[in-house]
Amino acid sequence: MTTLVMLASLAVLAVAGEVLWRQRADRPDPSAVLRGPSAEHLLGTDHLGRDQLARLLSATWPSLLPAVTATLLGAVAGVVLGALTVVVGRRAARLLGALINLLLAFPALLVAMFLAALFGAGAGGAVIALAVASAPGYARITQTLAAQVAGTDFMAAARVLGLRRHRLLLRHVLPHIAEPLLLNTTVAAGSALVALSGLSFLGLGVRSPAYDWGLLLNQGLERIYTEPLPAVAPGIAIVHAAVAFQLLGEMLAGAAARRARPLPEEEPAARPARADRPASADHVLEVDDLRVDLPTADGVVRPVRGVTLALRRGEMVGLVGESGSGKSMTALALADLLPDGARATWSTHRFLGADVGSATRKERRGQLATGIALVFQNPASAFNPSLRIGTQMTEAVRTHRGLGRAEAVDLALDRLHRVALPAGRRLLRSRPFQLSGGQRQRVAIATASMMRPALLIADEPTTALDVTVQRQIMELLHRVRDGDATTILLISHDIALVADACDRVLVMYGGTIVETLPAGELADGARHPYTRMLVASVPDVDSDPGRAPHAIEGGPPDPHGTAAGCAFRDRCPNPLERCAVEGPVLSPLGPVHDVACWQPLPAPPPRARQESEEAQK
Repeated sequence: MTTLVMLASLAVLAVAGEVLWRQRADRPDPSAVLRGPSAEHLLGTDHLGRDQLARLLSATWPSLLPAVTATLLGAVAGVVLGALTVVVGRRAARLLGALINLLLAFPALLVAMFLAALFGAGAGGAVIALAVASAPGYARITQTLAAQVAGTDFMAAARVLGLRRHRLLLRHVLPHIAEPLLLNTTVAAGSALVALSGLSFLGLGVRSPAYDWGLLLNQGLERIYTEPLPAVAPGIAIVHAAVAFQLLGEMLAGAAARRARPLPEEEPAARPARADRPASADHVLEVDDLRVDLPTADGVVRPVRGVTLALRRGEMVGLVGESGSGKSMTALALADLLPDGARATWSTHRFLGADVGSATRKERRGQLATGIALVFQNPASAFNPSLRIGTQMTEAVRTHRGLGRAEAVDLALDRLHRVALPAGRRLLRSRPFQLSGGQRQRVAIATASMMRPALLIADEPTTALDVTVQRQIMELLHRVRDGDATTILLISHDIALVADACDRVLVMYGGTIVETLPAGELADGARHPYTRMLVASVPDVDSDPGRAPHAIEGGPPDPHGTAAGCAFRDRCPNPLERCAVEGPVLSPLGPVHDVACWQPLPAPPPRARQESEEAQK
């Protein structure tokens, strides 16, 4: 209320000053020169006999307008300069960053004074000078905020869609950082008012016969020891307006913090009957010897070191392994979403029968944007918080399929119904922060299925969700697979979840696949020592509650390392001499079972395996 009252008083004075007091403020009276405060002249008169109170009130608009104008000009120039650093190429981004650093090396007020003197005294020169001086500060703030947006999943997805730079800037960068920039601009308006008043006080801003609060303060200072009110009153007006702008920023910040609470979790819809699909053996994805290099200050990191895999249409394949084994980096390489500077190489990379390596970057991104969908580990960062759910769900189909808005909305409603979110149009009008974690994950799955992709990569889709919601998410993934014959690559740390939900399991260690086997054989049919240890580390209902779970001693290999031999040999219970000099290759043990080990563990006896399968059933 205090803020609104202060702002309302400024608005009233700005309008009334021009209408009611302007003529009196400009009318000289030779008979009343330099008089002190009286009943007729509450603040006294100046050297021409003009009423000081009328001049103070009528100076409200000439003082506020230049400050707001300079703030807006500086903000627009600085925001554009800072935001461009995340949508242009790396070389241009470095040049822009160097320019911003150079401009910030000079104090803004000194730059404003220099430019004001260069442009010549006057309100116009002071406004331009202050706008130019304040732009680098906005550029640095925008650059910092935009850098956080550049690394998000939704920004990477927008790049894959092939959006042009101006759309990336206007739809995905600026809306996301608009709130802190608006708050900063509001507060900066008060600082601009003080700065412009200071320039006028020094004779570098407004000059007679025009006037503002800074010039009135300068004129009143000449007789401050005999008549202090003509000097104190403009100072009070400047402080009043600056505090009002500061409080406005605090008020907006408080309003931004009081966002709407998440919508209540909707009741899941009945699970549809599983559709029968003819078996298909064709490969959706084939990759041989996939490698990823990440240059860092400490050298080149190689998180993926020769991954070979093939995914058939309509199957769900689990990818498991310790943190740092290269699972997520493999997924990003397959989707062409590696961070800047990273480089992926392969000997074979075919997607839907087409050679990915022979296509141009534009063709590859168009193919992957329509054929591959990702469900990221954190749905909160996968969505742009400044855009509505409906906009983000329909963007891909409208861009690549050419659907109209109404058709895209109908398709989005159908996909939401499939993932048990019957809220419909109300949910499409919501923003991500209004949804719970389970709802956001369901919307992410629905969005991923909008293009009916051939391959869906789900990276830890059940992380941080309770077991009930985890089960629902897995049921939704099965619906997507069964309804659209979509191949799903499920990345997870949950061995039990993968064994229960998937058809096959890929076990990853040290940046490569060490074993592939049917999911039903994961518990007792694993032949690689690392896979056996992973399975043994998962507690079950028969585990002794007083005994600590089995842990794999040691740690994963150094991604910077280049040592020869098997990456698992330091943790292996029975290494061979050969393991120290030669790395094992993925070799078949059966029709659908491959292992990369020079000495695979023996298979369990048939009877023991049968008893284990019966116990699982």
